[in-house]
Amino acid sequence: MTGKPHAKPAGAKPPSERRAYLYKGVGETVGVVTLDGRPERLFVAWPSDDPLDAEGVRGVARIKTIEKTFNAAFVALPGGQDVILPLRPDMPKLVEGGLVEIEIKTASRADKAAVARFVAEGQGEPRVLEAAPTVEERLRQAVKAGSPTTGDKALLAVEEAEADALTTVFALPGGGDIAVEPTRALTAVDVDLGGRESGDSKRAARQANMAALSVGARVLRLKGLGGIVVFDLVGRGHDGQALTTAARNAFASDNPGVGIGAISKFGTLEMIVPRRAPPILDRLLTRNGAANPRYVARRLARALEREGRADPGGRLTARCAAAVAEAFAAELDAGVAERLGRRFVIESRSDWPVDRLEVSAT
Repeated sequence: MTGKPHAKPAGAKPPSERRAYLYKGVGETVGVVTLDGRPERLFVAWPSDDPLDAEGVRGVARIKTIEKTFNAAFVALPGGQDVILPLRPDMPKLVEGGLVEIEIKTASRADKAAVARFVAEGQGEPRVLEAAPTVEERLRQAVKAGSPTTGDKALLAVEEAEADALTTVFALPGGGDIAVEPTRALTAVDVDLGGRESGDSKRAARQANMAALSVGARVLRLKGLGGIVVFDLVGRGHDGQALTTAARNAFASDNPGVGIGAISKFGTLEMIVPRRAPPILDRLLTRNGAANPRYVARRLARALEREGRADPGGRLTARCAAAVAEAFAAELDAGVAERLGRRFVIESRSDWPVDRLEVSAT
């Protein structure tokens, strides 16, 4: 005897869908995870990356110094940078010059060293035991089923994800928006009700705050932001239990390590989100917030390949800022020539902004 399938409750939220995209371009391998069609994660690898400065690297490291004041040790893998190893009471006593087995928990960012976790006392000689997961492996960890989409669709997903990562203000479903702005101390997420339509202002605020937690979690993962995160909620008289539950659900995929505080009397929700990788803006922008010439050079390589496919026999001319031309010549010229043949020229313009590009065929 067969029964009818169970109907979904009215108003039930459909299950989330994640998809993976993998783009292998000249001088870059980029992976994108989308959540219900919007970019959620962006994994980037360049050939010049330090293979020892990445989450997941395991090895036997030498203890260089022990800083009791900070309750941490500085250790290093062979050929690697100094890594911070926090000390815990349950760890064996470490001595300078000794060995310890570690796993990189957080890669370095800006002026801050990478952070490792203690695995065991070290044996033998300092060495790397396990490399970091590749971009494709990270995609498969995030999206369990199926192979990632490649080709033009993957490049489109990459460029959409990069554009989102560079954005500050994000619309909320139903109206309103959030602004996501990192500082040295924390990341602030400001919720704005905007033009959300509702006859009940309290209900509108509750819906906006719920949506803000969901969108904010996705955006923070996309941007690679973590540490202390503060949501400045809208309205008053918040349902603390409902919002805290919504926050736990929104940030569930960031566990282990997520901590959520109570809503303050000022209407802010504070949480801690573990850092897994450096912020993606560290690649896309320079420290002063300008476009990174190395990233723009990769956009130039993509544009040349696109134009080259559209006009297989044409001669290609690319115009760009001087800094972009220098980065292209140093890192990408040979790779693009291998794919397209030597049928392109790069014209350097000293008066152009870094993010301006033009590619044409003749």
